[in-house]
Amino acid sequence: MPTVAPLDLEGHVLTAAFLGDTPVFATASGSIHRLDGGEKVTEAHSGLLIAIKDDHTQTLLTGGEDGKVLRIAHDGSTTELAHVPRKWISVLAAGPQGAVAYAHGKSAFVRLSTGVVHEYSEERSVEGLAFAPKGLRLAISRYNGVTLRFVGAESKPVDLEWKGAHTGVSFSPDNRFIVTSMQENALHGWKLEGAGTDTRHMRMTGYPSKVKSTSWSAKGKWLASSGAPAAIVWPFAGKDGPMGKAPQELGTRANIMVTQVAFHPAEEVLAIGFIDGMILAVRIADGKEALLRRPGKGAITSMGWSASGKLLCFASEAGDCGVIDISG
Repeated sequence: MPTVAPLDLEGHVLTAAFLGDTPVFATASGSIHRLDGGEKVTEAHSGLLIAIKDDHTQTLLTGGEDGKVLRIAHDGSTTELAHVPRKWISVLAAGPQGAVAYAHGKSAFVRLSTGVVHEYSEERSVEGLAFAPKGLRLAISRYNGVTLRFVGAESKPVDLEWKGAHTGVSFSPDNRFIVTSMQENALHGWKLEGAGTDTRHMRMTGYPSKVKSTSWSAKGKWLASSGAPAAIVWPFAGKDGPMGKAPQELGTRANIMVTQVAFHPAEEVLAIGFIDGMILAVRIADGKEALLRRPGKGAITSMGWSASGKLLCFASEAGDCGVIDISG
């Protein structure tokens, strides 16, 4: 078994991530805990709704019930990026060149590092946001599909339509595909390049419950997802992604649901977190499993790898957190 440095926090922990070499844990109450020569705490929000890592700047972006969007550095210092009184900020995305996207109601906003803010209105409420891997292209997921916009450009937006509520969205790392999680138990995808009418849609169905966690492998060959008693891993290496291909099922446990998935930053190794607090690492090539953590208190709510891929931090809905050293 790898070594685990445990951290017991109060209440639900939304996010665990490494900012540089510093592991941070964001609680639903709004406090950000970091392990940096001991445990240190930043009180960020009165009620935290979302916290995501910005890989471009190695900071944490947070949104709260107080209508604030904050950037939190690895030393705990905070910068207020937006404040929308009486609105809840529960949708965020980190972009290149210090850009940040956030949303409330039917409006999405992109704040550039210069402080300039662009607003984009949708006909239905904004459910998810994502930036393309390169350039300032924004995907906005909503009811009945996704809107693609180039930030600050006059060009007409591109609408990708598919009936139903699209609750989250991501680009593949090679920018060839867009995938949404849906209100129903499914993922949906579109091919961005050379999309003919016959190959445009990718339906990824058959999940027993809603998909709340997805993770792309480093080069975009695989997309892992929660929502079943195994990690469901779809192949995206081919020209048409997973169309006509069956997914791999990794870390299968009878009737014990996967709640979180996180691909290693370099290797084709997947960390899988379960509803009973257990964490496995599984190698894609041969399905070989390594137990990283035995079952503990609460479902796994978040996992984050260090840049070296030697450490994995995790969080649970019961406040059970920690850092796993797998370098041995």
